[in-house]
Amino acid sequence: MNLELNQITTVFLAVALLMIGGLLLNKLPFLKRFCIPAPVVGGLLFAILVTVLKETGLVTITLDTSLQSLFMLTFFTTVGLGASFKLVKLGGKLLVIYWIACGFLALAQNLIGISLAKVLGLEPLLGIMVGAVSMEGGHGAATAFGGTLEELGVQSALSVGLAAATFGLVAGGLVGGPTVKYLVTKYKLKPTESEERDEVAAAKKTGEADSMNSQRFMTQILIITLCMAAGSYLGELFSKATGFVLPSYVGAMFLAVIVRNILDSVKKDTVDMKSINLIGDVTLGIFLSMALMSIKLWEVADLALPMLVIVFVQVIFIVLFSIFVLFKLLGKNYDAAVMVGGFTGHGLGATPNAMANMSAITAQFGPSRTAFLIVPIVGAFLIDVFAMPIIITSINLLK
Repeated sequence: MNLELNQITTVFLAVALLMIGGLLLNKLPFLKRFCIPAPVVGGLLFAILVTVLKETGLVTITLDTSLQSLFMLTFFTTVGLGASFKLVKLGGKLLVIYWIACGFLALAQNLIGISLAKVLGLEPLLGIMVGAVSMEGGHGAATAFGGTLEELGVQSALSVGLAAATFGLVAGGLVGGPTVKYLVTKYKLKPTESEERDEVAAAKKTGEADSMNSQRFMTQILIITLCMAAGSYLGELFSKATGFVLPSYVGAMFLAVIVRNILDSVKKDTVDMKSINLIGDVTLGIFLSMALMSIKLWEVADLALPMLVIVFVQVIFIVLFSIFVLFKLLGKNYDAAVMVGGFTGHGLGATPNAMANMSAITAQFGPSRTAFLIVPIVGAFLIDVFAMPIIITSINLLK
């Protein structure tokens, strides 16, 4: 028996699974502990159900995920609009060091993934999916580049990327805290500032009282759709002119970075980040839910062992790099240790992982305002300025 779900029903199911995932996060504390996103929880549960139904011969479910690319394109555009270069000035030298380290990590993760894929007899491009795409890029990049690689003929690229991203997410939540605790204990580190955490929370509320109306919200929609349309078109032109694959979402994201900084210089606050972040959160949730629920787990089964080997090596590398290189580059102080916790979090999973790691660390050892300024800025926005070109270049060299 075959059950085919149309475009609208698939979107409804994605939203429903997103909500179910959120409910399960609230009911099961261990899921929150590892910062596993709601769409990953709901989507994977559905993917498991579909696999069981297929393998038992009861029913084969086919989804129409054609709208997934629209949600994905919207999300990456909102990421670009969040990358104001004025934020770089706030972080100073430490932000630049941390940013460059993230770029190096993307390169190293790709080299590890590609090398081990060859050793283990896998398609080298799958090594990229278990490299910077899924590790530093997380589920969002795994979904985006997985689709691109499958268009290039790499089978199971999306499923492998999403599975690797899930393993990385859990690993990022597991190793961050112990790594920082080791550094704090070994070097007898203490916070360098005495601000109460309430002050930080109060600072975050600054500007939240800005009024929002339909006209202002539509202005944000206009900016987003402009970047999506023009960025996609420019990406296609670039690909045709150079033969270098530049996915439409990457073109839209980089154009959004340019548009954001032009608008900042012309008229401050034209880009309303409260609205942009809201739109980004919603579209990310839906497109991740659609991606996870459509994973063909039966395709990943044969690749599970080599994929886990590569992920394990990635975890070992980031821990060693964080302890022996990054910690020293950032100053060998308490702030540096907390930033290491953030680095392992989003270097293996996602920015929420980084924030969760740092929150747990500062709750035990004391506050670090520097870490909470630098890590979210780089992890959520600036990281893609380095990571995307590295990933795209790697793909084009191996395709």
